[in-house]
Amino acid sequence: MTKSKAEQKHQDSKSEPAPTPAHETVYRQLRDLILFGELAPGQPVTIQGITAKLDAGVTPVREAIRRLTAEGALEFQGNRRVCVPQLSVENVNELIFVRQAIEPQLASRAAERANEQDVSRLIDIDSRLDQAIVNGDVPAYLELNYRFHTAIYDLADAPILQAIARGLWLRFGPSLRVVCGRLGTQNLPDQHKEALNAMRVGDAATAAKAMRDDVIQGMEQVRRSIAG
Repeated sequence: MTKSKAEQKHQDSKSEPAPTPAHETVYRQLRDLILFGELAPGQPVTIQGITAKLDAGVTPVREAIRRLTAEGALEFQGNRRVCVPQLSVENVNELIFVRQAIEPQLASRAAERANEQDVSRLIDIDSRLDQAIVNGDVPAYLELNYRFHTAIYDLADAPILQAIARGLWLRFGPSLRVVCGRLGTQNLPDQHKEALNAMRVGDAATAAKAMRDDVIQGMEQVRRSIAG
């Protein structure tokens, strides 16, 4: 039986993904500006400034700022001023404690679940990350490093741990951009190859250790940068 045009249109509309609401689009755009250090630690964030930067409406920008403040990615400083937080050494110590508790567990679970295709996807991300290091491309390095870690989170199938881990990146992302600016990408080694080798053979314990070492190494650089 031939479907009517109305029925076909209804079916097609169900198969198409719903457009992302404006407030969610603006939230993601502002989150990425913070996450990848386009907004520096201590930098004021105003509704007018973000509205102009993102070519967005006042209402979705206000909502994005509210959400990101609630998530700790922005902070109030009195007189209704909002800015990107500046980390202290004690803040970094807390982040190291939490990240080394959570991310090795995520890597361990990912190693137990990853198939050959999953590992290949991680290798592809890491290869492009290596090229960004060679090219001295800080924005690409920051984005690909984040994508590598979050791809592992996705494989872990642990939504609570994943949400916490992703939220932590919003807290140290701007400071990581500062570290990259001072040291350059050539001085930012990682433990990704060790983690990948472990995942390739399903070695959960070694994957966890590699991730713990990677987290500590990266955060130590942030701590030294702030302390110095």
